[in-house]
Amino acid sequence: MLIFSLSIFLSAFLLFQIQPMIGKFILPWFGGTPAVWSTAMLFFQIILTGGYAYAYWLVKRARQGWIHIALIGITIALLAALGLAWPSPITPSADMRPADVSFPIFHIFLLLTVSVGLPYFVLASNGTLMQAWFSRAFPEQSYARLYALSNAGSLLGLLAYPLLVEPLLTLRQQGWAWAGGFILFALVAGSISWRTRETRGNTEQISTHEKPSLSLRTLWIILSGIASLFLLSVTNQISQEVAVIPFLWILPLAIYLLSFILAFSDSRWYERRLYTLLFSFASLAILWMLTQAESLNVLWQIAIYNLLLFLACMICHGELYRLRPHADHLTTFYLMVSIGGAVGGIFVNLIAPFIFTGYWEFYLGWLLTIILLAVMLLPRLSAQVNSQTRVMSVSFIIAIALLAFGLNRYQNALFVERNFYGVIRVKELDDNALAMIHGVTVHGIQYPNEPTRTSTYYVEDSGIGLLLLNHPQRGQGLHVGILGLGTGTLAAYAEDGDVYRLYEINPVVVKLAEGEGGYFTFLSDSKADVTVITGDARISLEQELLQGQPQGFDVLVLDTFSSDSIPVHLVTKEAFALYLDHLAPNGVIAAHISNRHLDLQPVIWQLAQEYSLDIVRISRPIQSEVDGFPSEWILLTNSHAVLEKPAIASHADSYDEYYSSIPLWTDDYSNLFQILR
Repeated sequence: MLIFSLSIFLSAFLLFQIQPMIGKFILPWFGGTPAVWSTAMLFFQIILTGGYAYAYWLVKRARQGWIHIALIGITIALLAALGLAWPSPITPSADMRPADVSFPIFHIFLLLTVSVGLPYFVLASNGTLMQAWFSRAFPEQSYARLYALSNAGSLLGLLAYPLLVEPLLTLRQQGWAWAGGFILFALVAGSISWRTRETRGNTEQISTHEKPSLSLRTLWIILSGIASLFLLSVTNQISQEVAVIPFLWILPLAIYLLSFILAFSDSRWYERRLYTLLFSFASLAILWMLTQAESLNVLWQIAIYNLLLFLACMICHGELYRLRPHADHLTTFYLMVSIGGAVGGIFVNLIAPFIFTGYWEFYLGWLLTIILLAVMLLPRLSAQVNSQTRVMSVSFIIAIALLAFGLNRYQNALFVERNFYGVIRVKELDDNALAMIHGVTVHGIQYPNEPTRTSTYYVEDSGIGLLLLNHPQRGQGLHVGILGLGTGTLAAYAEDGDVYRLYEINPVVVKLAEGEGGYFTFLSDSKADVTVITGDARISLEQELLQGQPQGFDVLVLDTFSSDSIPVHLVTKEAFALYLDHLAPNGVIAAHISNRHLDLQPVIWQLAQEYSLDIVRISRPIQSEVDGFPSEWILLTNSHAVLEKPAIASHADSYDEYYSSIPLWTDDYSNLFQILR
């Protein structure tokens, strides 16, 4: 019993250690958007299904222990080979970073397949396989507690990463430590496989227990799919539409795993009528919250969303536990559950963006859970699996049609488009101004009657406004680089002869800023020679340098951090070395660090110390003579004369007395927990 428990715990722990680890590693390569995490989860759900399918196949084979030992050996050999070629066995070398991110989902899948696909596959198969072998060795004992142990290991692995692993180890060290953990797991799982090396296939076809019907297997998929859909949709809803807070994706996933632990540890944790009542109250809370969203505290919104998620997952997983089969059909059960999880992930990541203009899959999951409860509570349906399956399947199709044709049309916006990077909206404000909004972040505002009027974070008394108006090169052909396009507001500062080069990863933002729909005209009205470069800014700058094209920027604006999901790869030692290579001798880096949840000052200050740069902060308060948003800008330069300009110096705060002990951020080490407000 103990060795089976150890094997299952280790595999589950490593499974959920590798997810945030490799997710953090590839996140900078795709603009730092939260959708990278959602896409990675889809990949892992698909590989999990593959692992369960392998276990389903293996338990029917002769000499299954030998087969599994061979697979484990091949995996260790692959890790050893990759460890010689890469910084660590699971962290790809920089030459695998895609230069073109037009198809981010494809590139993410490719990277994950090469780096962690096989070891994740082995780990994914372990829980089901060990439970099947355990049930053969100890037929009188239930396998359900081992499943709960697996989810407990997953939860601990997930929480240990941001709390313990990330703060203490670099990414390279994390990769090697994880590989060491995999070898330990391989020894334990290999020893169990050795014991079963001559085991003949105890197939489900010769089981004395009735084979699960097609309707029952479909219902397993539906229940698991609803829970998975709800998990991903709530994650999208709160991390992009409510508050893009670092690590916020961990909370829904932890709740999802907790529901598995409770539901499969003991039937007493789930009572259908009680959860129906609780879900009803939570649904009323959601309805109330939606009417108060603009005034309700963000933490309350997050709490209500996650409460509804917990109850929905407990309902789905509780019903799954009630419908679990005899141990003879264990691998079939887990395979169907994993297929349901993958189907939910495929819908959220690949289908919903094409049929929904907002994150309507949340409402789909909510509606399906309500219908599920109604079906399970109706006396005529509660014991009829065939009828339950038919009702839920038809409800899914009808609900999608209602949401696609209903909510898509009912939006208070002039323009809405959803893609990999989120939902971009153009709204008309009370004063006839037009705003570009991404989730909860305003990317720019334009006044049709005053097309060159600057606003939001870019007004004349903001840090960037003061710099552009008072730079010594102004009026003599100022060369400005901007990372983060928005509506292109800063182009309004340009004078004849200026050159503005703007970098933006989201193609929807580019087409709106360049005039599609006639909403924004900052770029077309600008006096500068304007060029927009689509793609990840750092990759674009690196390619320009490799091509012998240093830009010689007088001002380089870093305006990619206000969404609260900062692309860490733009504030590392290596990134700043790149920026300095692109700066003119008296050039200035202007970093926009306005952020509700993160204090980027110590990160920028450490970079200034590393490269001996002069540094000041310009904070714009809420109350000001010029309309605009409160903002914080940090200016860094090798030319102190620029910062001594009276208009800049009078607004600047010195860092002479400032000190921070956080380590310098590099491509191999960063930790957002250090800078949480």
